[in-house]
Amino acid sequence: MVHCTFSSPVGMLLISADAKGICGLDFDDNGEILKDSNPHIELLKHELEAYFSGKLKTFSVPLHPKGTLFQESVWKTLQSIPYGETISYSREAELLQHPKATRAVANANGKNRIAIVIPCHRVIAKDGGIGGYSGGLWRKEYLLALEQKYR
Repeated sequence: MVHCTFSSPVGMLLISADAKGICGLDFDDNGEILKDSNPHIELLKHELEAYFSGKLKTFSVPLHPKGTLFQESVWKTLQSIPYGETISYSREAELLQHPKATRAVANANGKNRIAIVIPCHRVIAKDGGIGGYSGGLWRKEYLLALEQKYR
């Protein structure tokens, strides 16, 4: 496992990767600067620069998320939400064919360790409210506004 930090408009990001792909992309406000790398990290850094400049809408970097089967199915569903669009937690549960599992789905979203690329920021409350975001609501608002701007 290698780790690298990346400066972005939403703060410092900590990228973790192994030989199979990206394992983590976390917000890292207090960490040290890390410069380890591998081909997956280099591709992700390039794609993040394009994403934040409005030139990339779909990431292609290989991912290697680590979670339960249910969490991984939730994260796969998150990746199907189109750039610039949002869905509710209850709609996400319906897409997973578990319509009564809204809380479990929201909990799995919160355990997503590959922020932005697995776009849990695109899930909002059923009433249209922004909902929660483990990276901080200001970051969720920024990412949603960015995607609306370049949609």
